[in-house]
Amino acid sequence: MRATEVPEIDGAYLFASTPHADERGFFCRTFDAEVIRSVGLDPYSFVQDSVSRSARGVLRGLHLRSGAGEAKLVRCSYGRIFDVVVDLRPSSPTYLHRALLELSDETQATLYIPAGCAHGFQALTSTADTSYRIDRPHDPAEDVTIAFDDPDLAIPWPLPPTSMSRRDREAPSLAEALKQKES
Repeated sequence: MRATEVPEIDGAYLFASTPHADERGFFCRTFDAEVIRSVGLDPYSFVQDSVSRSARGVLRGLHLRSGAGEAKLVRCSYGRIFDVVVDLRPSSPTYLHRALLELSDETQATLYIPAGCAHGFQALTSTADTSYRIDRPHDPAEDVTIAFDDPDLAIPWPLPPTSMSRRDREAPSLAEALKQKES
């Protein structure tokens, strides 16, 4: 594994795996504490793992947490996703910048998203499994959602959304969500 900075988002990293493929399929390391530590992160701070399965066109996000926020490691373990990170940390040099990446099962790359950044993705394949590793227990009372189609963000989603949660469909604008995040 090797770590590279995501230039659009201060403190974000992409951890690239090296899948070893043969006639049986492939094998690759998807988490390495030493590589995580090499960029100044505590690999043992992650306390919960989750996975979502999405069909092509499903859109999830944009999500973040209020208060102390939540750092995440995100990986597409099966299929492909269009992944979006928006820096909402007012003191960050990349405040309001966004990173647009494709994560896939072919690369098994893992994206580190710092606390205070919003995250969302859209499934590009008929099935896309996305794994999350977060650094604090989830508390739904701290959930903040931003409209996926907020004009100030102008995210170029690659497909028309085929499905999304009610929470995501009814999400407030970026300006309203930022007020909620601060409370």
